[in-house]
Amino acid sequence: MGIMDFRQEVKKRILVADGAMGTLLYSNGIDHCYEELNCREPGKILTIHSAYKESGADILQSNTYGANYYKLKRYGLEDEVSNINRKGIAIAKKASNGSTFVFGTIGALRSIRKSDLSLEEIKRSFREQLYSQLMEGPDGILLETYYDLEELETVLQIARKETHLPLIANVSLHEIGYLQSGIHLQEAFTRLEQLGADVVGINCRLGPHHMIRSLEEVALPKHAVIAAYPNASLPDYVDGRLVYSALPDYFGTSALNLRKQGAHIIGGCCGTTPMHIKAVKEAVSQLAPVKEKKIKGRKIEVMEGSRLEKLPKPLYEKAKSNRTILVELDPPKKLGIGTFMAGAKVLHESGADSITLADNSLASPRISNVALGTLLKNQVGTNPLIHITCRDRNLIGLQSHLMGLQTLGLHEILIVTGDPSKIGDFPGATSVYDLSSFDLISLVKQFNAGLSYSGQSLGQRTNFNIAAAFNPNVRYLHKAVQRMEKKISCGADSFLTQPIYSVEQITEVYEATKHLHTPVFIGIMPLTSTRNAEFIHNEVPGIKLPEDIRRAMALAGSDPVKAAREGVAIAKNLVDAVLDTFKGIYLITPFLRYEMTAELIGYIRKKDSELKLEVTAYE
Repeated sequence: MGIMDFRQEVKKRILVADGAMGTLLYSNGIDHCYEELNCREPGKILTIHSAYKESGADILQSNTYGANYYKLKRYGLEDEVSNINRKGIAIAKKASNGSTFVFGTIGALRSIRKSDLSLEEIKRSFREQLYSQLMEGPDGILLETYYDLEELETVLQIARKETHLPLIANVSLHEIGYLQSGIHLQEAFTRLEQLGADVVGINCRLGPHHMIRSLEEVALPKHAVIAAYPNASLPDYVDGRLVYSALPDYFGTSALNLRKQGAHIIGGCCGTTPMHIKAVKEAVSQLAPVKEKKIKGRKIEVMEGSRLEKLPKPLYEKAKSNRTILVELDPPKKLGIGTFMAGAKVLHESGADSITLADNSLASPRISNVALGTLLKNQVGTNPLIHITCRDRNLIGLQSHLMGLQTLGLHEILIVTGDPSKIGDFPGATSVYDLSSFDLISLVKQFNAGLSYSGQSLGQRTNFNIAAAFNPNVRYLHKAVQRMEKKISCGADSFLTQPIYSVEQITEVYEATKHLHTPVFIGIMPLTSTRNAEFIHNEVPGIKLPEDIRRAMALAGSDPVKAAREGVAIAKNLVDAVLDTFKGIYLITPFLRYEMTAELIGYIRKKDSELKLEVTAYE
């Protein structure tokens, strides 16, 4: 069978594709690298291909879904990419013996963590896999299980440039009709068709019912055709194993409905077997593809407004034109919040625009910053800024957390990666990191558009103002600024820096960031003792205190009052440098010593008042 054979055949009749490979291997007790079997036990793979052919499959896909550099590296097989891919195509062609179409399969690399691999890394890996398969002469290339449309569009363009073979491009959906980015399936199909896909389709994640519902809102493509590879059903988890319960008869009946929705290719994904494919063949073998279909109207959900309360002016907007002071006050490690609340009240009354609350800083458990933020809002009257780390919550927990913050009216947030758990009180605890800080910033922006990660409507837009972290205490400042720019592109509204202890460094940061229109809050944390100064200088990564500061703290000796006075004096000198260059100041309270921070707030406000008087007098 040749290239033109496929393009002609898929237009005039329904082609039945094969089903799952991994499901059958898994059921036989194989739970390691499936693709490695192409070389180690090719007979097992040949037997499965042959079983699907005997069941009526018109298309066999090679056992190469995860045969890329990054996935094979997990098994120490990264140098076998070409060999495994070539053997995969060869085995499928042997099973076909010219009686079916053979497509080389290339699966997605990105999962929920987009930042795990850059597009350049994905391109390199894809080309290696693609070129290896093309050397064995498949009838086409099947791109499948792509949740991230950007990744699929990227690799599809490469494939279309490198080969004239037929291309099948399958996306995967978390929700009915929508990709995880909130893009509707119709738009995705249109974009993929424009990039040269001969077939656009859906595979994995959804069972037949939800896949049919997804296709109900999709028009027949102008030039391409539609493919559907549903899972056997939704999976159940029994005795530590995933089990798919849908019977072959149901799968065959569902194939009739997939045909009505325009599918020209119908196959199976997770949980399907040769029996499921046989049922599909029996159901559709005598039927031609539909030439027209009625599209079900897409339900457009009207977004509710945000909470009825009047929202305060965003902190980042304030900092664009007026002095804005953020004050960090760490939640207590122990129960009992009397001192904390008293300190927060003093800081608020001293003139802090917001009190920021870390999220288990240094990977040590503290009282929930959401609970304390709610108390501060309701009892103190401040507009708290809540830190969110990527460390402690998986994707489910992060979405729930964000919805809770919106419900409580806590709209100011700082997104940070979070210190790894191994440095904290429980070094054996798991660091989750489902999302990077870049991913989480993008997710929050998606929430502000009213969409969850899966693309499902939240029913309401959120109102989050997103601050991000900026670490200027690095060897190459320009690289840190590049990270800032990337965070801005993801949706960051402002930046909070780590503490700075050098007037010269404040000037350097200003020069490096003055081209940005996004406010930067310069971090200043007063020193409390010479021991505190030496710890920061010698043990906190990236921070080196100037010799004159260390010397001044050492001269203060062991007298806590004198040391605190010196620490505040040093901080005031740094504040003077910030006042000339930045509108935003981020005061970090050391060890709940809020009286030191309150003094600095008063100093800043007094300086600003004096400056205004000077300007007025001049005018």
